[in-house]
Amino acid sequence: MNWITKIIKAGEKIKSAIHKRATKEDIANSDWTSCCKGPILKKDFEENLWVCPDCNKHHRINPKQRFDILFGKNNYQIFKTPIPKDDPLNWTDSKTYKDRLKNARKKTGMDCGMMVVSGSINNIKITAVASDFDFLGASMAAAEGEAFLYGIQYAIENQTPFVCFSSGGGMRMMESLISLSQMTRTTLAINELKKNNLPYIVVLTDPTAGGITASYAMLGDLHIAESDHCLISFAGARVIKATIKEELPEGFQKSRYVQKSGFVDLIVDRKDLTSKIGTLLSILLKENSGISTEENETSENSQSLSKTA
Repeated sequence: MNWITKIIKAGEKIKSAIHKRATKEDIANSDWTSCCKGPILKKDFEENLWVCPDCNKHHRINPKQRFDILFGKNNYQIFKTPIPKDDPLNWTDSKTYKDRLKNARKKTGMDCGMMVVSGSINNIKITAVASDFDFLGASMAAAEGEAFLYGIQYAIENQTPFVCFSSGGGMRMMESLISLSQMTRTTLAINELKKNNLPYIVVLTDPTAGGITASYAMLGDLHIAESDHCLISFAGARVIKATIKEELPEGFQKSRYVQKSGFVDLIVDRKDLTSKIGTLLSILLKENSGISTEENETSENSQSLSKTA
């Protein structure tokens, strides 16, 4: 007798005898999550910066969690960015675009998929932007374009470096050419930042793809990939494989492969991002405050970072 026959009564169907699977809400409210070796307490996971202690996979985090790590908990200013009119094209598929926006805002607590903040590392004031993958896959639309431009304008007016944490699959189809135009707008904004001799550092997080890779995510003075597991691509691997009709190299479109191809300058784990960004900005801005023995940077590492910068 196996475990199924033990719980099934005479004439009872298997489906009604076995408990229902946990819903997304049940999983979200649970104290546990999972990775390569099974369940992990969320509390322990958070203490390890949402990085698996066994396989070193860097799980996705929202902008507030990211900025708490970068600047210290709540040690930064969040800006209210302009929000254009919702659903300019009256888009409807299985749901209306307005309903999708409503659900995304409720889920993330954000007005759009990008958050712009101001904070400091090593007494260097920084303007930063990060995307939330839970907001419609961190896709780019008019509101996200306005947020990015707001951040660039603030950086120029206050003469601060600009750090972008890129994420998402590309432009948002519900806004068609309006979303595609954000590729041009963000590119022009970055050009203005560079005219003002202000550093633009891009931290590529998992995943960065599509029109995001084809615009602001690949225009940085420095490109840092967050861990070896980060997916960085334009078209998907399956699309490329079907097009060229050949097997793709091992690790294709992952951080290490992209670094060898010349598109990534450094690969840095999440726990080290604050110190590395601080050191690089100190070099770029010719300030010595960011390089100290307290950071435990070896002479070799400092020389490597200087060469990268």
